[in-house]
Amino acid sequence: MLEQAVGLSPPALQAIAELERRVVGADGGRLKLEWGRLRRRSAVCVEDLLWWEGGRLLGFLGFYRFGSSLELAGMVAPDARRRGIGTALLDAAVPLYGGLGLREVLLIVPRPSVAGKHLALRRGAVLDHSEHALVLSGSPSPGPHAPALSLRPATPRDLPRISRLLELAFGPPPSADLASQLHSLHERTVVVELGGSVIGTLRLTRDGDAARVYAFVIDPSWQGRGLGRDALTCACQQLHAEGARRIGLEVSVDNDRALALYTSLGFAPVTTEDYFALPLT
Repeated sequence: MLEQAVGLSPPALQAIAELERRVVGADGGRLKLEWGRLRRRSAVCVEDLLWWEGGRLLGFLGFYRFGSSLELAGMVAPDARRRGIGTALLDAAVPLYGGLGLREVLLIVPRPSVAGKHLALRRGAVLDHSEHALVLSGSPSPGPHAPALSLRPATPRDLPRISRLLELAFGPPPSADLASQLHSLHERTVVVELGGSVIGTLRLTRDGDAARVYAFVIDPSWQGRGLGRDALTCACQQLHAEGARRIGLEVSVDNDRALALYTSLGFAPVTTEDYFALPLT
């Protein structure tokens, strides 16, 4: 039975966590389920699809919106595959996001998942980009540090500079999202300062002992001087001091320079994820 969930109850979250354990135990790697978001669903609109049989959760598909982009991530129980559950979940998702005026919808598929790739291609999806997922367990490896470099929470006055940095690295950002997500209980945007000038930015999230680093940018004119390493080391040290024991991040598969930086700090690759762009109609 398909459930269109408006918010997730504690039993539903427990069932999703148990299904994730079974899937990762069978397939390895990880699933990009964004647990911080799952635990704080708005209970205003449908953001998750669940497939139940006999009180057991066999399939899940979550919606994760970032401005005009939507990411979909899900899973099917290992002993319930080849029964069309993944197809049914994706079929149910299309009318829910079809009228949202989105610029893109991306289905995240762990590279080892042959079935996930076939599902995406059957829907007319094309590969948009791929990312390595990495995790740091413990503190980052020590190294030299520029004494004039520091991190601080971003303020509304920093928004134009943050927007410009993100545009340089990733293309035009959704400005409304930047303003609304500067700081919350579990997330914060940070700026990197050198001698009082903002030269970079990154976004940090924490959920229990797990944390994530997003949207990490150092101004291109300041790259190649070890400042990115200093900034990321400081951020990881802050998260570790706050109780994080696992810190995750993603990096494009063609960004060898960033990958070398992250692995030198102690981040270890967990899996590679392919982002397939689904047709919008």
